[in-house]
Amino acid sequence: MEDDDILDTAEGPQPRPQSLMLTFFGNHVLEEGDLGVYSGSIIDVLGRVGVGEQAVRSTLTRMVNRGLLQRQREGRKMFFGLTPQATRVLIDGRTRIWKQGAVNDDWDGSWTLLGFSLPDSWKRQRHDLRSRLTWSGFGALYSGLWIAPGHVDVSAVVTELGLTAHVKIFHAQAAEVTDIERMIRETWDLESIAARYVTFDKRWSAHLVNGTDDDPIGTRLRLVSDWLRTIRTDPRLPARHLPPAWPARTAQETFHRVAQQTHPALKAARATLETTPLRD
Repeated sequence: MEDDDILDTAEGPQPRPQSLMLTFFGNHVLEEGDLGVYSGSIIDVLGRVGVGEQAVRSTLTRMVNRGLLQRQREGRKMFFGLTPQATRVLIDGRTRIWKQGAVNDDWDGSWTLLGFSLPDSWKRQRHDLRSRLTWSGFGALYSGLWIAPGHVDVSAVVTELGLTAHVKIFHAQAAEVTDIERMIRETWDLESIAARYVTFDKRWSAHLVNGTDDDPIGTRLRLVSDWLRTIRTDPRLPARHLPPAWPARTAQETFHRVAQQTHPALKAARATLETTPLRD
């Protein structure tokens, strides 16, 4: 199962229930350790963002079956907690949201190059490799040569896919003759990436203008889920080689302003969510 499948980051006007569910656990459970949340509490919180009870229950069941959540019965109540697989995905998301950020101002000039040659009949393997490379920030420089900014460790991905014998990975720097701006334009769809940041910024700037928030828990859930969908399609290209006024910077500032405004959601959730320690 791939990370983009887990996060359910398909394009659409609203995040899907599984994406919202993982964001909920990332917001309120990840930092608390091995903790289970009562299904009724989950239904209440996701109901604040328009997800109905039946959709929540079916999503919980599906995520248990996919190995993303574990369940634990306490009397007549069912509690749900994170599995190691989901924890790994959420830690990665936490790093990208709160530590790396959307703007790459500290690029060291290096690139990761990955070349591969697969038999024509390996269509599934080729699709899986391309999907995982895109997820890791790579773009197709040529059909069998992919590139990503900085040092990107994809050795585990290659090993997991069983393609070690068919892949070569290098770390390099571009020669002076290389037009990096042109290479970036030809390798990545900058217009689509920028458009997602502009859309995010418009939506949440309007929220700030509207004033105080009566439901910080629901707002923070929508905010973080929306931001994660936005940045996960961005390979964090070096800022100095992007067009002027790259919208990621403004969008990131807006995200942090709304996040600060909804910070009380964390304390409110601790007071309202019914939880229990998970047994080994």
